Order: sequence, then structure tokens, then C-alpha cells
Amino acid sequence: MSNPVLVRATGETLNPDASGTTVAPISGARMTMDDVIVKTGMLFAILLVGAFVGWSVPSLTFPALLVGLGLSLVNIFKKEVSPALVLAYGAAEGVFLGGISNLYSAAYADTAPNLVSQAVIGTFVAFGTMLFLYKSGIIKVNGKFKKVFMVAMVSYLVIAVASLISSFFGVGSGWGFYGVGGLGLLLCVAGVGLAAFSLVMDFELITQTIAAGAPEKESWRMAFGLMVTLVWLYLELLRLLAILQGRD
Repeated sequence: MSNPVLVRATGETLNPDASGTTVAPISGARMTMDDVIVKTGMLFAILLVGAFVGWSVPSLTFPALLVGLGLSLVNIFKKEVSPALVLAYGAAEGVFLGGISNLYSAAYADTAPNLVSQAVIGTFVAFGTMLFLYKSGIIKVNGKFKKVFMVAMVSYLVIAVASLISSFFGVGSGWGFYGVGGLGLLLCVAGVGLAAFSLVMDFELITQTIAAGAPEKESWRMAFGLMVTLVWLYLELLRLLAILQGRD
């Protein structure tokens, strides 16, 4: 997600990207952690409603994927955050997650009937664990951490795109590189790890944005960022569990 404009609570302007550009002091309510929690809760509730719809009507899975992707790009690049578009993203992603979860559940109904619930529990456990590691200071988001993380993210993205292309040619029985023995398992573990560490980056961004005195409306952007990461983490866990099941 794109960084919001950071302005100190005193009204002093900041230059977050060293470009020489300054911004005008803001007025009105400033963002707090409570704002982020409330907005994230609202977004999660909308996602759950969408997930129920998607689970009940699996045919909506692919259209919801396209809509969710489009809305995510709009929300990322839109300079002024739009609560309506953020909520619309949550609804679309919910329909997609419900549909894809239904498909996984049906495919592994006989061998792994609890596959979806395990992925859901794993997502919440990972969230709680990374929050604890961040708040306790065990994981520190410094310059070195950010550089290593970005290199890992770019590398994983390149591999993921190559895997998607290869899947069209039958590699890994349609899974791409993820279906190629130990390599697929390694890639899935890496995906789960990167998604989990992305939560730490989200926590750091939220902390910095609050400290800088950003307007209350920016809490929607923070909630959106958290939801994007949680959706990614859930999908990675779902795929990892499915591959592990296939190896049994």
C-alpha cells in the first residue's frame, strides 16, 4: 500500500520522500489506534458477509477476484482514501475468499475436511504472533530489515509470476512451480513467511502514521493495508496446507 502523507500533530509539515515537496498542515481529528481497530473491524465484518455469499455461490469466485484486484489497485494509487471503495474491496475479497475456500473444501472433503478452518486459525495465530513480536521489540523494523524484506518480496513476486505462466503449460499439474515436489513446498513456506512479516511492516506504518498526526480518515487506508496482508496470508496458508495434504 502507498504511504499516506505524514504530518506532525503540531501542524508542522514533513518531507517523507526527501523530494523537497511540503504539505499544508492538517486540521480536524487525528488518527488513533482505536480508529484503525474500529475500521479494521468494520472491514472484516463486511468481508465475512461477502465470504458467506461466495461460499454459497462459488460461481462468483472468479468475477469477485477481478473486481477485488481492480479495487485494490484503485485504493493503493488513490491519493485521497475513499471509505466506500475500501469497504467495496472488503466485500469483493470476501466473496472471492468464500468461493475459493469452498472449492478447496470440496476438493479435500475426504482427506482433509478441516483444511479451511485450519487456514483460518493459522491466519489468526500468525497475526497474533507477529503483533507480539513487534510490540515486544523482538522484531525491529529498521533500515536493514526493510531492505532485506523488499529484496525478498521482489524475488518472490518474480517467481510467482513465472510460476503462474508455467502453470498454463501444465507444470506441477497446474500448480506451476508450487506443484514441483520440494521446490513447491519451499515456495509455499516462503510465501507464508513473507506474508507474516508483511504484517510487521503494516504495524510499523500504522505506528509511524499515528505518531506523525495523520488525519483520522487515514485509518481507512491502514485498515485496507492490514486486510490485504491478511487475505494474502490466508491464501498462502490454504495453498500450503493443500500441498502438504497432497504429499501424505
